Amino acid sequence: MEAIQDILNSKANIIPVILAGGKGSRLWPLSRESYPKQFLKLNEKNNFSLLQNTYLRLKGIKRLTAPIIICNEEHRFIVAEQMREIKIKPKSIILEPVSRNTAPAIALAALKAQKDTSSDPILLILSADHIIDNSNNLKDTILYAYKYAQDGRLITFGIKPDYPETGFGYIESFEELSNIKKASKIRKFIEKPNKELAEKLIKDNLYSWNSGIFLFKSSTIIKEIDNYDSSIIKLCSESLKDEISDLEFQRINGDKFKKCPDISIDSAVMEKTELGTVTYLDAGWSDIGNWKTIWEKSKKDNFGNSLNGRTIIKDSKNCYLRSDNRLTIGLGINNIAVIETRDAVLVADINSVQTIKELVNELDKKNFQEAKINNKIYRPWGNFTNLEETDKCKVKKIEIKPGARISLQLHNHRSEYWVVVSGIANVEIDGKLKVIKENESIYIPKKCKHRLSNLSKDPLVIIEIQSGSYLGEDDIIRFDDMYGRN
Repeated sequence: MEAIQDILNSKANIIPVILAGGKGSRLWPLSRESYPKQFLKLNEKNNFSLLQNTYLRLKGIKRLTAPIIICNEEHRFIVAEQMREIKIKPKSIILEPVSRNTAPAIALAALKAQKDTSSDPILLILSADHIIDNSNNLKDTILYAYKYAQDGRLITFGIKPDYPETGFGYIESFEELSNIKKASKIRKFIEKPNKELAEKLIKDNLYSWNSGIFLFKSSTIIKEIDNYDSSIIKLCSESLKDEISDLEFQRINGDKFKKCPDISIDSAVMEKTELGTVTYLDAGWSDIGNWKTIWEKSKKDNFGNSLNGRTIIKDSKNCYLRSDNRLTIGLGINNIAVIETRDAVLVADINSVQTIKELVNELDKKNFQEAKINNKIYRPWGNFTNLEETDKCKVKKIEIKPGARISLQLHNHRSEYWVVVSGIANVEIDGKLKVIKENESIYIPKKCKHRLSNLSKDPLVIIEIQSGSYLGEDDIIRFDDMYGRN
């Protein structure tokens, strides 16, 4: 009650800052650069994405505002659509022209928060790819930490380690943390340790995992970043001076922002500041970093197997099978992860999945498009799935949301043939309008200006057959687009 009263007595709002710019390559092939893990529905307890859950689990906190979300250009419409699905209008969706790690991203959010309000709000920094089982405990911990943030402390949330994880940073506190003693000044940070060191650290109750969740006043973090690397604040301030509002998005000066150092908030500030405080978080926190983590968090049968999608397993133990399309069967296997998507299949020892990121980098170097691009591509108007492709022919399934439409465009190298599977399509070809319904079709010759719209209240599904000498997605000349794309 005391923590709640502290917030009620204060005028400082809590602004969630959601960092949603990661690539998620360690969950390949399901997560890829074009549609990474933060936008996937990986929590078995509900049907929301990791990004959506990041905000939804905060509901009920006093003085909580809409979030500031930081993402890259490519994912902007995915972020906006997922927020619309949960009926949240962000304070701002800031588009990073390049990734520069968490320190510049947090500096942008803090400066933006100061610019848009006359008060000194509390920033709650969150990664968009965490699972937290107990949202009530999370909210209680945020309320507890609020008073420390109000007093000018920089709060990080620590997790009690239960195994020697080498993929997390560790925090050493001056005092042992528990549900009774919930906060301590920070003695030091340790970057991702090797296995031998991690095994020592988990035996010492002064160490906790660094969750990557932070709470502090916007003015405090701006001052501390400026103290230890003034170039970050200078360049981020200059980036925001030239910001341009584009629909729900804020574009910043890319030339300025690209000069920011590529550095985490831990390295830039938390490892150096005298204001660091670690708060104990006991809320079932998990960083969804790889397939082993997914398996550990999932429901299992009596033999430790977790099955998702069209899967069958027999005479097997401790396996994770996931199929998005084809029937996938495991027979006589142990400690294996099998991930099936339409265009790629991963089979891996579940204890070796930490190296998937290196594998994806190798695929990228060898120019496998599957390294980065999903078979299902999302657009502001809906999505399309590549069903079949040859040198001169491509077949797609296109889904257009109610009230949405593609840009007015033409193609120099391909013709298209559209067949309506369900819904009603409004088609414009060289200024002439036509309505086509289920089981009807229409032909669009190359070099004809055309647009496809869904003016109904139901989704529109069509099959598109392309033919021509070049079928690349860059064979598009846009003349008019409701989403502001060139």
